[in-house]
Amino acid sequence: MANVCAVKMENITKRFGKVTANKDVTLELYKGEILSLLGENGSGKTTLMNMLSGIYFPDEGQIYIDGQPVTIASPKDAFALGIGMIHQHFKLVDVFTATENIILGMPGKLNLAEARKKVKEICDRYGFDIDPDQKIYDMSVSQKQTVEIVKVLYRGANILILDEPTAVLTPQETDKLFAVMRNMKNDGKSLIIITHKLHEVLDVSDRVAVLRKGEYIGCVQTKDANQQSLTDMMVGHAVTLNIDRPTPVNVKPRLDIKGLTVFDEMGVKRLDDVTFTVNAGEVLGIAGIAGSGQRELLESIAGLYPVASGSVTYYNPDNDQPKELVGLSPMAIRKSGIAMSFVPEDRLGMGLVGSMGMTGNMMLRSWRKGGGIFLDRKDPEALANRIWQELEVVTPSTSFPVRRMSGGNVQKVLVGREIAQQPAVLMTAYAVRGLDINTSYTIYNLLTEQKMKGVAVVYVGEDLDVLLELCDRIVVLCGGQVSGVVDARTTDKHQVGALMTLVNKGGKADE
Repeated sequence: MANVCAVKMENITKRFGKVTANKDVTLELYKGEILSLLGENGSGKTTLMNMLSGIYFPDEGQIYIDGQPVTIASPKDAFALGIGMIHQHFKLVDVFTATENIILGMPGKLNLAEARKKVKEICDRYGFDIDPDQKIYDMSVSQKQTVEIVKVLYRGANILILDEPTAVLTPQETDKLFAVMRNMKNDGKSLIIITHKLHEVLDVSDRVAVLRKGEYIGCVQTKDANQQSLTDMMVGHAVTLNIDRPTPVNVKPRLDIKGLTVFDEMGVKRLDDVTFTVNAGEVLGIAGIAGSGQRELLESIAGLYPVASGSVTYYNPDNDQPKELVGLSPMAIRKSGIAMSFVPEDRLGMGLVGSMGMTGNMMLRSWRKGGGIFLDRKDPEALANRIWQELEVVTPSTSFPVRRMSGGNVQKVLVGREIAQQPAVLMTAYAVRGLDINTSYTIYNLLTEQKMKGVAVVYVGEDLDVLLELCDRIVVLCGGQVSGVVDARTTDKHQVGALMTLVNKGGKADE
């Protein structure tokens, strides 16, 4: 079955105005195989898959399903041909059950009891673990993803496309997903997985296809590949795949968080008695399943989120004098002489103004509330030019709107600006989410440089392999509580993954 062609995309080209997203791409997917699709940001992976799933229509080229030429002008056409795509951002109705979401939008008269029975059959067949009657709002991220996959199988999909499916899963959940994918493959299904995690590519796929700058570079048997060879194919030249982690020097407390408790606007407790220390001269990782309190933690420290109880004590690098931050606004923190930089999760919502260029976004740092003016333009312009050159930001000019840049370049602008403030504390939330390998290593090196300058670096991440290589210690959050604080040099990702699903009901974990 392995050499029977399920999908052939032949000479596919897609343009958006003057930009060519895919150029003359030919790609084959066989029946009963798992194909990984690799490429840097902007290489055209998702665009290509969006044409196979009916979201976009190719400008040139032909798609064949089971050897027959087809026209896929909409997702409905794709479903009719047995093609289903599971996107990064789930499209589910929170107040509906799993079964109700799975049959939502299906034609004809719907029988909920029959649907529930069919859902259970699919789950039993492939090894899914969900309750057909459970509400979406009661589900974990992994369970929601399962509903999305069962939804396309319920509609008869034989060809499944998974876009970054493991981005928010624990190692244990990833293992379960891969076991299900292998079951589907053994049942004759054909799967395409888009992921940046090379170790996962090597673990789960049969073949790997690589795109570079919208063009098809080649396809290799996974058994003949390794992380280095795949990276070199993606980038076009040799890349060093080692994250440098120097031993911390002159380590001393910079932030002391004690008993931090916060509630959201709905009165839901988001952080529950959180206690740990952030040291100068180290990278402290924050691990946890999505929604475990990571965002609220960083925003509470930065003065952006109201704190119900607890303290955040800052120790001045010059004299170790303590300063309480709870109750202070970001501007008050700044006026206190505290050098704190923050790279938020929402790059263009909270971090940068999308309609402004690099210079304008640098100038935001010199804004003074009340006066309504930017105090300086010359220095921000010089800073914008420095970041443009040193971080190799791809943009026509420093006045080009940042919202029109790729995600990797937006992130370089944001991280570069925050590091340029010469902070004593640098907090980053998902600094490399969705970034290609080159940009990611640029960010890792920048954070390590800051650590060696004595900065207290906080790194919230979702890739446990990176957390274990980059960080010195890792604080693990589960359900808004600290379930453990571990030494990144002596632990492994399965131990961290176990802590991510274990709420610490007893005493505080040792540091």
